[in-house]
Amino acid sequence: MAKKAEAVEWVWLQCSECGDLNYRTPINVRGGMPEKMKDGLKKYSPRLRKHTLHKVKRK
Repeated sequence: MAKKAEAVEWVWLQCSECGDLNYRTPINVRGGMPEKMKDGLKKYSPRLRKHTLHKVKRK
């Protein structure tokens, strides 16, 4: 028996300092966006070579 596919949406994480779209991540459409995703995530920026705040950007 196959599982039902969850409704997910793929979003980009954009660096707040240099503006690069560095990461792509799925979010659950039904449950809404988690609070930590709304505020932004600390992720590594290869261009700046340090951890910076990345915010969600929908294309």
